[in-house]
Amino acid sequence: MGNIWIEGKNGAFIGIGRMKLLEQIKEHGSITVAARSMKMSYRQAWELVDSMNKQSPKPLVETAAGGVGGGGTIVTKEGDKAIKYYKELLNHFDKFLKRETGKLNF
Repeated sequence: MGNIWIEGKNGAFIGIGRMKLLEQIKEHGSITVAARSMKMSYRQAWELVDSMNKQSPKPLVETAAGGVGGGGTIVTKEGDKAIKYYKELLNHFDKFLKRETGKLNF
């Protein structure tokens, strides 16, 4: 078992936790609800989203302020691409680990 993540110039860009956060935001349309579903503080979730958005050429998550019509949060097309790419990378990594672990003789 192992972990894999992608780093940018400013540190971690996306890993398993950030990918799951994006999925939860997509499902719930809310950073608050997504954070709660992951037993994470809103502040921590917002900092992760902010970090990903700042490191990406296009935002992965967009928010709309509340008001009469209510606010909301969406995962953008760029965010969807990041989720898909990370899952593909994770799948390749898992296959690599299984293959290489099978070579061990102990």
